[in-house]
Amino acid sequence: MTKTKSTSRPGLARWVVYVGVVFALAWCATQVYYFAQIGVWTFVNPRTTAFMRSDASRLAQDRPDLDIQHAWVPYDQISRNLKRAIIASEDANFVNNNGYETDAILQAWEKNKARGKIVAGGSTITQQLARNLFLSRQKSYIRKGQELIITWMLETLMDKERIFEIYLNSVEWGNGVYGAQAAAQYYYKSSASKLSAWQSARLAVMLPRPKYFDEHRSSPYLVQRTAVIARRMGAAELPH
Repeated sequence: MTKTKSTSRPGLARWVVYVGVVFALAWCATQVYYFAQIGVWTFVNPRTTAFMRSDASRLAQDRPDLDIQHAWVPYDQISRNLKRAIIASEDANFVNNNGYETDAILQAWEKNKARGKIVAGGSTITQQLARNLFLSRQKSYIRKGQELIITWMLETLMDKERIFEIYLNSVEWGNGVYGAQAAAQYYYKSSASKLSAWQSARLAVMLPRPKYFDEHRSSPYLVQRTAVIARRMGAAELPH
């Protein structure tokens, strides 16, 4: 007897279930990879990040005369001025929060809704690190969701000092410039351990738009905001 068309081919529902299962397994495998990698980085310093690799590829095509500038330095060899300035500028409640600030996320949501596009994320230091380590620069709510999951992993496996140490050594500070040591050498011909309060405040203000401020170092906003952060940084609480 000849089989009918409806019984000789898998139904649409079956294929939808199959694709869904494959997607779910792939998603779970990705989360396991992130979790395991973060576990390793609890004890081993990351050699590179997703942002560094993306920039290296871009520079190889657009600016072959430039290389990624990055040098790891231990936490205690980074100026306390810089640590305080970054917390004052980026995440005043870093020591006490769980890796995210609900109010900041809601404010970003309202701002994005008013603009009709994603222009803000309300990210903490831990969220920024999650993004820099694993994700792309593309802004989307899917990426934000993954960022929050990785943030939870970081906060679960690492203490605040380790999170901050990796952040300080991997955050972007200019065109191909990554980490406090490279930034200190690039902008001030100095080392991360010797940054003054004013230098530190200025570097902290650059973080949301490092490439822009690398090219606009005399920006009035940069000067004004640096003065504000310099006044606030004395009250910043450091992890220990």
